[in-house]
Amino acid sequence: MLPEPYRLHHRADFSRTVRRGQRIGRRDLVVHALVHGYDGVVGADERHGAPVATGAIVRVGGPRFGLIVSKAVGSAVVRHRVARRLRHMCAKVISELPADADIVIRALPGAANAESDELLRQLRSGLRKLGVAQTPGRTGGRGRPVAAVPADVDVSS
Repeated sequence: MLPEPYRLHHRADFSRTVRRGQRIGRRDLVVHALVHGYDGVVGADERHGAPVATGAIVRVGGPRFGLIVSKAVGSAVVRHRVARRLRHMCAKVISELPADADIVIRALPGAANAESDELLRQLRSGLRKLGVAQTPGRTGGRGRPVAAVPADVDVSS
């Protein structure tokens, strides 16, 4: 389950991320990402029309995720299954994202039949392509860790 501080709840948050953020499509997902500073975060009062003083908002938690799983994906049972799988994947990539990121994941119809590992690969690929995700560890070709070069070794030749 994705903890409360990591969820987008309000329509305004979804709309802002989808409209102002970057988007990348994958075979079974569309990933929308918006990274903003603390001054760009909209508070609860501003959502309902009252202005909020600059610097009055403190964002707690890390990156926030929102899911869009439409009826095109399948029946209610299938949509809920896809949403549960996507929430689980979001929990896996939290540590790879900056704390001030809002991510909206739109499931496409193929997500209903896709393997979880494949969906996670597509999510990570999309986040990396958007420049939002930080790779958890540097790897060389074929996923092997890159050995650290000692400071006294000359690598200029």
